[in-house]
Amino acid sequence: MSQHQRPSENNMMTAVCIDTPGGPESMLLRNVPRPQPEHGEVLMRVHATALNRADTLQRKGLYPAPPGESEVLGLEAAGTVASVGPGVRQSWGLGDRVMTLLSGGGYAEYVAVPEELLMSIPTHLTVYQAAAIPEAWLTAFQLLHFVGLHLNSPADVPLLCHAQLFLSWHNLIGCCPIQTVKEGEIVLVHAGASGVGTAAVQLVRLAGAIPIVTAGSSEKLQMAETLGAAAGFNYKHEDFAKKVSDFTAGRGANVILDCIGGSNWERNVACLATDGRWVLYGCMGGKTVTGDILGKLLSKRGQLLCSLLRSRRLQYKADLVRAFSERALPHFSDPTSSPCRLRPVIDSMFSLDQVADAHRHMEANRNTGKIVINVMNPQ
Repeated sequence: MSQHQRPSENNMMTAVCIDTPGGPESMLLRNVPRPQPEHGEVLMRVHATALNRADTLQRKGLYPAPPGESEVLGLEAAGTVASVGPGVRQSWGLGDRVMTLLSGGGYAEYVAVPEELLMSIPTHLTVYQAAAIPEAWLTAFQLLHFVGLHLNSPADVPLLCHAQLFLSWHNLIGCCPIQTVKEGEIVLVHAGASGVGTAAVQLVRLAGAIPIVTAGSSEKLQMAETLGAAAGFNYKHEDFAKKVSDFTAGRGANVILDCIGGSNWERNVACLATDGRWVLYGCMGGKTVTGDILGKLLSKRGQLLCSLLRSRRLQYKADLVRAFSERALPHFSDPTSSPCRLRPVIDSMFSLDQVADAHRHMEANRNTGKIVINVMNPQ
């Protein structure tokens, strides 16, 4: 995404910048050159963005932007089309309401986006609700339906063809190797009241599976249950492995969505069903594991699957956005027209000049659902 070197005043924008990695106070509002859309890109006027744990890690210098991407924080945004670059194939019009997944750049007034990553905002949602969707919901959708399935490049096409034949054969004998959640499966969602967690609970229900969650307060558990969780366990006061075993009559969870990592590994394996899938997408509880993890996982024929979204190739993200738009986005609709309505959960909203307070709120684990940043208008 290019920037003019000596822009005029009307080619500038306000963005959150970091000179030195550190605490929330290290984020500064600054005028910087406005990006210009390159071939196949659309320039979005950002009305709102939302926080993700990755933002706090990048702020600390622990999770840098992928090469070639904006150094500005922000992995999602919602707003309107400001201009269209050359080579754009879809008929995006100026002022169209859109939301998008980003590799960076959301904490700014404008961002240039590959058109493949744009999604129209459903009619009944505000731009602030829409800002709470892309990163969290696409992550949850990916963990449930793409991990272990999707391929990264055209070079993988022969493997995909082989995989499709393999899938067809295994479907005939009732053994499906594709790691998409299936109807009736028990899915344990850690951090069930987080942005990804609240999305996952609803997507699990949409797939006909049964979500159960862990969270750190009764209020967060109540929220998850309101969204469709069949049971919730307070990891601070309960042994969630035992609770999962009790809930499933000893069978365990078929799928575990885990953003905690190291501190949870033993209990995760203990409550994983035979032939279950443990899907790791974060290490908030540490990266180090000691003990007989391989032996215990092997004894259950368990699968440990790991995934990140930000570092994926554009084609992967485009396929993910397309699948989500077809299978999930129509359910963010008027409740009178959709029997299984999905809804983003917003915890709080901060203005752009309150971004440091928003980060402190997240790092104190106070939020239930998404923290939204109002970029266009101060509160």
